[in-house]
Order: sequence, then C-alpha cells, then structure tokens
Amino acid sequence: MKAKNVLLASALLVSVATFAQKDQLKAAEKAIKKGKIEEVPDLLNQVESVLANASDAEKAQYYYLRETVYMDAADKNVDVDKNLSLAANAAKEVIAIEKKSGKQEYTAEVQKVISKVKDKLVTGAIADSKVDKYKEGAEKLYEAYELDKKDTLNLYYASSFKLNAKDFDGALSDLQELRKIHFTGKSKTYVATSVLTGKEDSFASKEDRDRMIKLKTYDKPRVEVVDSKEGEIVKNIALILVQQKKMEEAKKVIVEARTLNPDDTSLAMTEANLYLETKDFVSYKKLVTEILAKKPNDADLLFNLGVVSATAKNLADAEMYYNKAIEVDPKYMNAYINLVGLKLEAETPLNAEMNKLGTSDKDNKRYEVLKAEKKKLYQSVVPLLVKGLEIDPTNKDVANTLISVYGALEMSADKKALKEKMGL
Repeated sequence: MKAKNVLLASALLVSVATFAQKDQLKAAEKAIKKGKIEEVPDLLNQVESVLANASDAEKAQYYYLRETVYMDAADKNVDVDKNLSLAANAAKEVIAIEKKSGKQEYTAEVQKVISKVKDKLVTGAIADSKVDKYKEGAEKLYEAYELDKKDTLNLYYASSFKLNAKDFDGALSDLQELRKIHFTGKSKTYVATSVLTGKEDSFASKEDRDRMIKLKTYDKPRVEVVDSKEGEIVKNIALILVQQKKMEEAKKVIVEARTLNPDDTSLAMTEANLYLETKDFVSYKKLVTEILAKKPNDADLLFNLGVVSATAKNLADAEMYYNKAIEVDPKYMNAYINLVGLKLEAETPLNAEMNKLGTSDKDNKRYEVLKAEKKKLYQSVVPLLVKGLEIDPTNKDVANTLISVYGALEMSADKKALKEKMGL
C-alpha cells in the first residue's frame, strides 16, 4: 500500500511539474509578445530542470524561445559573437526536434533566424579581416558553414582565414574537408547593366537576366566566370604538409597539384625545394631544368631558385642563380642583398678558426692566410653594395653594411664620405 502511495505521489509530482512548465512556456511567449523579453530567461530557467520529461512540442517551443532571447541580445549588441552562436545552436535544436516529431510549428521561423545569424557571422568575419583578426574571423566563417553546409564557400574562406592566422592544422582540416565534399568553387554569374542607373546587377539565373533584357530595362549582358579553386586547394594542402615536414605526403599531393596547375612555377619551386630537403638531387636538377626551359629569362624565378638553393645550403647554386637574376635584371635589388648575405656567411667559419689559433709561428702564418681570405671576401661584396646603393640611394641597411665593410678594409675615407652622405 505504501509503495502504491509513493508511486502515486511521484506521478503527481511529474504531473504538477509538467503542468508548471507548460504555464512557464506560455508565460514566456506572452512576455515576448508584450515586449518584456527581460522576463523570459528566468521563466525558461525554471523549465530547464524538467525539460527531459517534456513533449517534443514543448521542447521545440523551449528552444525557440531560447533562440529568441539570444537573438534579441545579439541585435542589441550584447556579447554578439556568443549570443549569435547560442541562437544558432538553439535554432538547430528546434529543427532537429520538429524533424523527428514530424510537426513543424517553429521550423520555418528558425530557418529565417539561421539565415540571419549566418549573414551576421559572415559580416563579422569580413570586419575581423579588416583589422587582421583572422583567427576570430575564421571561427565565424566555420560556424556559418556549420549552420548551412550547402554554402561551401564559407568553409573555403574559413580555410583562407586560418592560413592568414598561421593556424596550419585548422586550415589543413578545412582544406581536406573541401576535397572530401568535392568543392571546386567554379561558378557563373549572369550580369547586365541597368538602363535606369547605369550600374551592373547580378541575376540568379540566365533566364532572369534575359527577361530583363527583353523588357529593355537592362542591356550589355555578360557572364562572369569564377574559375575552379580545386588547384589552389590542393596546392595549399601540399604547402602545409611541407611546412609540417610531412615530406612523403607532400610529394604525392604536389604531383596532383601540379597536374591541376601545370603553369604554376611557385608550386614547381615548392616541389624542387622538397627534393633538395630530401637530398634527391637528381630529381631537383631535372625539375629545375624543366622550370628554366619554360622561363629562362624570368628574374623572379631565378631569384627564387637562389632562395631555395640557399635554404638547402646549396650555396654554389644559390650564388649562380642570384648572379643570373642580376644578369637578366641589373636592378634586381633583392638579388644583390641576398648575394651579399650569402658571401658574408663565409666569414663565420673564418672567424671561428681565427679565434681558435694560438701564437705559434704556424698559427700566426695560418692567421695571415685567413685574414687575407677575409679581406678578399669583403672586397668581393663592395661592388654589389655600391650597386645596391645606386639602385636605392636611401637604403640605410645596405649603406650600414657597406660602411662596416669599408671599416674592415680600412677604407677610412670611403667610410667617412658614405656616413656623411647618408647622415649616419
């Protein structure tokens, strides 16, 4: 008898709680209609503890009201990012519940909210990018994609923002997801010029635009074609893998990327650099020969080959490519600077050996040999630095380097004249 009473009491408690939550949900809805939205959170908090026992209709109503509160806060510029995210999550709960139950009372309304939140997130991301807040912008763009996975451009832009934020792991994840969903980004936009305003407008379809042309409200029809971004996506995956030192994976992806981008010399350079880092000199030489055959007089290409070779400590090749870049373009400032830096690197081992020498006759003779080598080294960079200043007379870095070299060569008059000329 006592057990039955306990069960009856429990049932009554659940019944009372259910009745109360219905009243609170109704009261919350009335408060919103009366513009007293500040009363709603407390009412919903009372419902939350017994939500597990609610019907699907009541759960959908609860999340709909939650979404309304969050959007109101976001619209009033209160903790915008947080409240937009909460509103979107609440809206998704409504859709999921009503899809499962088959009764869609709030779905159409919250779909509008999701669209609004998505637009606000994208607008916020654009604002973030203007102040170099790429990490924050990327989070907004990815959330916009999560809200509407049909709008895959948001995922593409999220990956770009993450690259700018140096979040290579995050960017790689997004790029790989783009590959998985076969995103290309290729599109056509149908454009025409308004006869009334003289401005170009875009149309959802060719039929819509052509209808306006026939009505003679628009003229000058044209098509804007956005090329496929597939090659760029694969290229960025390859570059991130290189940065992460995943060489074998990178090689496979680069082969695919180069197939999609046969004329992209920067990608070919990345592949060449890979071969150097893995000491595959045969493949490196072969690829470089192919690159130069296509653009033998491209100063930028020659300079980049110099950088790649220098990075791989292949100093002889680096010097050769910098010199060739200067031959093609005698005013290629960066080639002069890098060539000077490359030559002056040879000073380090000379100094190290000189510092280790003692005072014996043998050591003194060796010291003089090394001193002569250093002098010869300094003399070799003087013409390069002088030429650099001819190209850019205001370059103080070049001037300071030349002043130091003059000092080491005991060229006091030249040093003094240059310091006066540069105001140093």
